[in-house]
Amino acid sequence: MDVPNIHATAVLVGDRGLLVTGPSGAGKTALALALVSRFCGLGLFCRLVADDQLLVSGHGGRLVCRAPAAIAGLAEVYGIGPQKLSFAPAAVIDLVARLVPAAQMPRLQPEATQTIAGCVLPRLDLPARDVVSALPALAARLGLAPFGRARPV
Repeated sequence: MDVPNIHATAVLVGDRGLLVTGPSGAGKTALALALVSRFCGLGLFCRLVADDQLLVSGHGGRLVCRAPAAIAGLAEVYGIGPQKLSFAPAAVIDLVARLVPAAQMPRLQPEATQTIAGCVLPRLDLPARDVVSALPALAARLGLAPFGRARPV
């Protein structure tokens, strides 16, 4: 059975899996690297799963993302190229972060979902190329520092 390959980036933050989607140049890699830097700096386990391409499959209604062998442990740093870093080979995804043009962002978002590989996942839209705004929004939605586990996904 073929496993679909999608254009996205995934990160494992503590026990929470995050899938970052958006068009090329939207800032998926920059956001993933900022998440790793911030949460590792706070002492929380945080690893890239894969950058730019992911193998996805549904298992019991949960989406599992895996790193394709050819790019496992690599992240493309803008202007430099692929760089090695610690990674997790797979993650169960709890939230989709969709990067969209800032002009399309409402101040407060209604609850939204996205279906990938037959799995319905909660989705949070974030402004493309805006790590400063995205980090606290993701921390709040995932219940991570400084927000604790106050809000389940």
